[in-house]
Amino acid sequence: MAPPTSPGSAFDSSPPPPAGNADEVPSSSRVPAGAWGFLATVVCDIVLPAGLYYVLRDLGADEITSLLVSGSAPALHTVYSALRHRKLDALGVFTITLLAVSALASVVTASPRIVLARNSLFTALAGVWLLVTLFTARPFTYQALKALLPGRSERLESLWEQDVAFRRVWRAVTVLWGLGLLADALLRLIMAYTLPVDSVPALDAALYAATWVVLQIVTQISLYRSGTFGKIFSR
Repeated sequence: MAPPTSPGSAFDSSPPPPAGNADEVPSSSRVPAGAWGFLATVVCDIVLPAGLYYVLRDLGADEITSLLVSGSAPALHTVYSALRHRKLDALGVFTITLLAVSALASVVTASPRIVLARNSLFTALAGVWLLVTLFTARPFTYQALKALLPGRSERLESLWEQDVAFRRVWRAVTVLWGLGLLADALLRLIMAYTLPVDSVPALDAALYAATWVVLQIVTQISLYRSGTFGKIFSR
């Protein structure tokens, strides 16, 4: 199994960015493109690889073959997204390259744990990237919020420019997600090299869900208690 790898959501692929208020979601007659993208990422990059691994094992395939075949689903998702958008960005190239290198290494060394360990690398890089955005003009979680609430873009920019506490909150949330993903990566690495190989794909998928839920809950509580929601949605 491999981590989320679609070009538009891979690093976020690991767990998604913090959500805003349901009042800003478009009407039920139109599902936001981001929601479909997130659903596709969950199915193609988390659910399908884990399910395919166990199906192949039940059919008698060995561990390495099952891991390599099931790991092809995220790679195919990346290629499909690139063809659909007619663009293969650096993230897509990195994703395919890492999948190919880990597959080759696992065949050469005859070790399925190398394939399992690559999930940790993806998540760690996502965490590092989030922390790096703290040194840019706008941290990632704030940019994600703007993308989620396009109708509030002017309000958000006004708050960012004028409210020191508002900026501090979003930098803190970015730190939370960055460190959370690094902790997640460490757990994946430990699982890859200490647990029975057949138990890791299912636990790996469960860890994605657990990390996302925990980080989301902490984020939403922080935004509520700091009054950030009130600032964003005040009339």
